Order: sequence, then structure tokens, then C-alpha cells
Amino acid sequence: MGIPVVCVELPGSGKIDELCLCGTFKQGKTIVTDSDAIDERYEFSLALIREAGDLANRYFSNRQALTIQSKRLQDMASEADLQTELLIKQRLAASFPQDAFLGEETGITAFEPNQGIWVVDPIDGTQPFISGMTSWCVSIAFVKDGVLKFGMVYAPARNELFAGGENRAATLNDKAVERHPARSVREGIVGVGYSPRVTPDEFLPMFERLLKAGGMFSREGSGALTLCYVASGRLIGYIEPHINSWDCLGAIAIIRAAGLKTNDFLANDGLRRGNPVIAGNEDIFAELAKISMGYNR
Repeated sequence: MGIPVVCVELPGSGKIDELCLCGTFKQGKTIVTDSDAIDERYEFSLALIREAGDLANRYFSNRQALTIQSKRLQDMASEADLQTELLIKQRLAASFPQDAFLGEETGITAFEPNQGIWVVDPIDGTQPFISGMTSWCVSIAFVKDGVLKFGMVYAPARNELFAGGENRAATLNDKAVERHPARSVREGIVGVGYSPRVTPDEFLPMFERLLKAGGMFSREGSGALTLCYVASGRLIGYIEPHINSWDCLGAIAIIRAAGLKTNDFLANDGLRRGNPVIAGNEDIFAELAKISMGYNR
């Protein structure tokens, strides 16, 4: 009896390969590894995020005409958010129909544990966006088997594309980033995020501890973009008591690719439920973890 095979069509190629059920390809056939599949998605995403960012930027240039809706306290959206997400979702569904999708505006599709899933925020920093500030971005991340494989964050109004992932360098506009050498929060600026899911009584003690430790803070209004500033050495660390996965996974992949440390964001169903996030080099991460005590839920 011969080795059983299953025919697999390579996405976008129309080419059929025969995959042995033992996990190898038949002799003479093209071998497609998990690494190849991730590479294909990574390269596709680099082009897609620019296309999506250009669309969002056109809305930004004509933002006075947007219809703004309030989803909840300090959480706004417009047709720019939805249309940008739909563009990304449709492009991914056409090229990688086997993958699941989680977006801020349209939610999550049917998702099995063995599926890859795209995690997308079409406009992270909607408040700055509708206010005419440039601190907003598009974020795309890809997760497979519970592992964050890669992410990219594009700030079209600033012409900055951050990218990186597992076994990949962290880059800004295709050039390797340089992380900050700080060893204490006294030696630079820490990005701070805030979510209405956390009460002021929970948030303010952490904020006070940061200041008493000699730290200084910055808030851009976009968690993804601020995390990228940590990866690229503009900030020394980042801390936020609760953030959704679409707001940060793209940037967390870049942070890790830069050789920096974050908490295990995907733990305890962080993909769907969100989690706190702490980021920095080993020393800064340890100091921020102490400063944040009390809200690792």
C-alpha cells in the first residue's frame, strides 16, 4: 500500500502539491514548510498594511466629513475605521481563506485552535485621528498555534512602517531599529496607556509609583505606536493596565524582535479578553513590573 496523500493548493498560485499524511511531501513535489507559509503572509502583509494605511490617510485628509460614533466612554469610531478594516479583512480572506480574523470593528470569525488568526486594528488612535493629530496607525499581527509570529504597525501620516517577528529583525522603514540603553526609569521616558476598564483608584497608585521612582511619562493616544517607540529606542518602556489584543499585538511582535521583553500577553485568553502590557529591556521591564504591582489580573 502506498503512502496516503492529500492534495493541497498553494494560496494564490493555483498549484497543487501532494502532502503525505506522514508530514512530508512526495518526492519531486514542491516542499512548503511552515516557515514558507509565514514568510508568504509576512510579505503579503507589508504591502497590505501600506494599502490600508493609504486608505485611512485619505479619510484623515477629509476627516471633517466623517460621521463619528461613540462606542463607549472615550472609544470612538467612524466609517474610516470600518472601511479600512473591511479592506484588510477582504484582502486576507481572498488570499488566506484558511485563516481566522479578529478585528476591532467586525469582531472575530469562527476560530479553531489549530488555525492561524490575523489580529487587526484598522486605526489605533481614533481619538487623535478625528482630532487631526498624527499619532494613529494601522496594526496587523498574525498568531499561529498560540504563538505571535509577526506584526507590523504603519503610521501613514508620519510615513513610518515598523515591522518584525519571530526570527526576524525589528525594522523601521526597512532599517534595523536601535533600542534605548537605559537601565532605570530615571534614564528616559516611559509610555503610559490608560483604559476606562481600569478605575482611577487602580490606575493612580501605579502612576504615583512611577513618578516617585524618578520616571517621566508620555502618552500618544495609540498603544501600538507608543510600543513601537519603545522598540525603536525613542522611549525606554511601556505600561498599561489593560489593553485589547488588536491594539498591541502587532507592536508586541516588533518589541520582541528588537530583543526587548514583554509579559505573556496571550496568557489567560488575552487574545479575546485583553491583558495588561509591560515592555522594556530586562532592567526596565523588571522595574515597571514592580511599579505596576496590583494590576496584573
